[in-house]
Amino acid sequence: MVDGADAERPDVRTADDAAAAGPAGAGGQRWLTAGVVSVGAASFFSDAGHEIATSVLPSFLTITLHASPAALGLVEGAADALVGVSKLAGGPLAADPARRGRLASSGYLGTALATGAIGLATTVWQVGVLRALAWSSRGLRSPARDSLLVSLVPGRAYGRAAGVERAGDNAGAVVGPLMASGLVAWLGIRDAIFFSVVPGLLAALAITVAAREARRTLRAPAARQRLSFNLGRLHAAGLTRALVPAGLFEFGNMATTMLILRATDLLTGPGRSVTAATSLAILLYVGHNVAATLGAVAGGHLIDRVSPRPVFAAAAALYVGAYTLFAVNVEAWPVLLVGFAAAGVGIGFAETTETTLVARLLPDELRGNGFGVLGLLQALGDLVSTVVVGILWTAVSPAAGFLYAAAWMLAAAVATLRSPATLRTSSPDG
Repeated sequence: MVDGADAERPDVRTADDAAAAGPAGAGGQRWLTAGVVSVGAASFFSDAGHEIATSVLPSFLTITLHASPAALGLVEGAADALVGVSKLAGGPLAADPARRGRLASSGYLGTALATGAIGLATTVWQVGVLRALAWSSRGLRSPARDSLLVSLVPGRAYGRAAGVERAGDNAGAVVGPLMASGLVAWLGIRDAIFFSVVPGLLAALAITVAAREARRTLRAPAARQRLSFNLGRLHAAGLTRALVPAGLFEFGNMATTMLILRATDLLTGPGRSVTAATSLAILLYVGHNVAATLGAVAGGHLIDRVSPRPVFAAAAALYVGAYTLFAVNVEAWPVLLVGFAAAGVGIGFAETTETTLVARLLPDELRGNGFGVLGLLQALGDLVSTVVVGILWTAVSPAAGFLYAAAWMLAAAVATLRSPATLRTSSPDG
């Protein structure tokens, strides 16, 4: 894990920009501005909104629309694949500061409207189209949001700012399922999906506040940026080398639903029905998201005070421990909670570190591209890891699948600790 090059080059903002930014740009005492809080709020509201829909989608498809579980897998698999591709496509669009605010706002709005519109669907294909549209909007907005975020703070606060955004996202993943449970009991499945548009619209409003602040703190380029993936420039800036540990990590980072499934299997037995085990496993998943929220905030502070490298190594090590625990036939829920919490803190550390790495390593005009490449790597790794673990689970044993993923995490930890502490790069910023 490369710590980045901020110590060797000035912040991408000009002196005029730093002066306009006030205390955050000059003394560093103030980094938690209204814009940073607004980005965190946007992630919180958006994730709460689509988690409401995600939580009830299985029941909506199989009970309301009488579809098969295979239909659910097809809808979710296609949507997840589109997220990574959309993030890569959103990178060049986010390179222009004048464009990224509108892109982020429209992306949050598109996610909210398409997710809420799923409640209108009467066929599986309509659900698939709307889910794909929502997830494509989610992917397109991500590089713009991350570029907005790092433009709001000085380089020494990138970790803390990324931690606020990731904490908001994980907190939304706590609130969303809990809201879904209450909404279904109160309004029903279809109306619960309709309601998901409300937090989604609040997210679009929040990111607009951040975009306005960014326009005051970051000068637009003299000429409009040409749309390009800039893969050659990213490689020259050192991103390929820096993302090697992240790639190893992501190819071991299976979907959290696999942890829920494993916990459900282990908790089912004499004295506890499948239904009761499922409910308990979902509560353990909520614990995972709480731990991820705390981990993102703590990880951001550690990154800025120490460096990204030990934080990312700790993230991978936590996953090695969590996956090893899930590989063992442990039936006590407190022990499983330890595994969920370790994975939660691990993902909080890892995602915050990855965002900070790209922000530190690249100049502003390349950050959107860098965030897009990172998003594609995360989506591809999650897909491959989940599929391979599922195959090993079925063909060999659950332990084989979890130990396979643990091996990737161990490789990520070793690669991180063996990587150079600093990478000196040349950049258009000087």
